[in-house]
Amino acid sequence: MNNTFELASALIARPSVTPDDSGCQQLLIKRLAPLGFACETIESNGVTNLWARHGNAQPVIVFAGHTDVVPTGPTDQWQSPPFEPTVRDGKLYGRGAADMKTSVAAMVVAAEEFVTAHPNHKGSIAFLITSDEEGVATDGTVIVCDRLKARNEKLDYCIVGEPSSLGKLGDMVKNGRRGSMSGRLVVKGIQGHIAYPHLARNPVHQVAPALVELAAEVWDQGNEYYDPTSWQVSNIHAGTGASNVIPGEAVIDFNFRFSTVHTVEALQNRVRTILDKHGLEYTLDWSVSGLPFLTPKGDLCSALADAIKAETGVETELSTSGGTSDGRFIAQICPQVVEFGPLAGSIHKIDEHVEVAHIEPLKNIYRRTLENLLL
Repeated sequence: MNNTFELASALIARPSVTPDDSGCQQLLIKRLAPLGFACETIESNGVTNLWARHGNAQPVIVFAGHTDVVPTGPTDQWQSPPFEPTVRDGKLYGRGAADMKTSVAAMVVAAEEFVTAHPNHKGSIAFLITSDEEGVATDGTVIVCDRLKARNEKLDYCIVGEPSSLGKLGDMVKNGRRGSMSGRLVVKGIQGHIAYPHLARNPVHQVAPALVELAAEVWDQGNEYYDPTSWQVSNIHAGTGASNVIPGEAVIDFNFRFSTVHTVEALQNRVRTILDKHGLEYTLDWSVSGLPFLTPKGDLCSALADAIKAETGVETELSTSGGTSDGRFIAQICPQVVEFGPLAGSIHKIDEHVEVAHIEPLKNIYRRTLENLLL
């Protein structure tokens, strides 16, 4: 076993279910501080965040990640205790093994090796670690980013250690994510007896043609980096529960997954235009959980792709698929953000794991990326 494996195991052994860091970040500080990293703990509403930096010059390369994990689910369904790191059939099992304590460990050891070998390297290396990624994400990475912005600290590159690989280590790098915006549409009708429809106004009947049009709308064609924008209904509710009452309102929840082609305001206006065309009486409330971000092919993507190829022989694919991540916050203050980590197949599942054979190459890829950018 190696340093990365040992640190990953030590992190997995700590039951850091969101928002509890359970001392994970203190383990990281004990590794980083002796190397000359200035370590700053930032706490907010029970969330623990770490900002650690080595160097004062540009460019600044940030390793970002989280120490919190999702709940284990029924522990009796695990083949081994979820917070007892266990090797079985060439895999390291434990909650957080893939998402994303192995990545955090690999990043730290990569920085250790790089700084030890190149103590006078150009630029700076930093870590942004939170215990609030798997939760509501209001007191984690976004808090640190706000503080860095207020201090006018400029970031240049960021690698988020999210599990991005699909079939083999290094086959996919996320160079962006779609935005996520939800809406709650309440269509007003007039409640009445179902036998006297002329005395009522059925909001379900009224909104149905509008929903058909929204579902058929082509928001964009997608592009080199993004699939076409998706609009999907998630919930529809109307009625009193009685079979002889026309409902007085219909409530429709929907969600957009959209690319950098659109602004929030433009999508909202297109929805309102369609609704207004159908003469509906309605209210519409919006919530944006994440803006889209994109890192086109350039310095960071090339440095990481070259590191992956050198270490594994794999030609990586750039992708913006999947849900949101903390990269959406970092992208507001950092021009180049990508996500790269181990295989994602077991994340959030019973018996979450990583391949032991991937742990050392993952660390080496992170170290090689530092070498490609800072030497």
